[in-house]
Amino acid sequence: MTKMSMNSPKRNRLQTAEGYTLLELLVVLAIIALVVGFVAPKMMGYLGRAKADAAKVQLHNVSTAIELYRLDTGTYPTEAEGLRALLEQPGAVGHWNGPYLTKADGILDPWGQPFIYKQPGQHGDYDLMSYGADKQPGGEGDDADITSW
Repeated sequence: MTKMSMNSPKRNRLQTAEGYTLLELLVVLAIIALVVGFVAPKMMGYLGRAKADAAKVQLHNVSTAIELYRLDTGTYPTEAEGLRALLEQPGAVGHWNGPYLTKADGILDPWGQPFIYKQPGQHGDYDLMSYGADKQPGGEGDDADITSW
């Protein structure tokens, strides 16, 4: 090889090309961690509120299905029959024109728990509720109970 070809611009670029240093990678990871630290709690708050809002909509849909059931059969589902009566005809119930909900998971809240149905209710002909994210009575924020009354 000639002296000219060894010092070509292409050769110099290859010799000086280097990867990222460990320090540079750590700085980038620290910046990403800071951004995630600020954004993640906000996003989790939105997710919790979205589930509570979805539970309210589902509660309304189940209430509507219960009212349709009552219009067809003349009575509300008993507490023993539960919300399953909106999906499958209870044995001795006449004039049942269901199913009144299109999906079986329609009787589950967004946290995967069955809605609580009481008939007769303390707040009306029936009570329908979800205990929220904590799955316990009471609570605040995402853990608050969601009710039909």
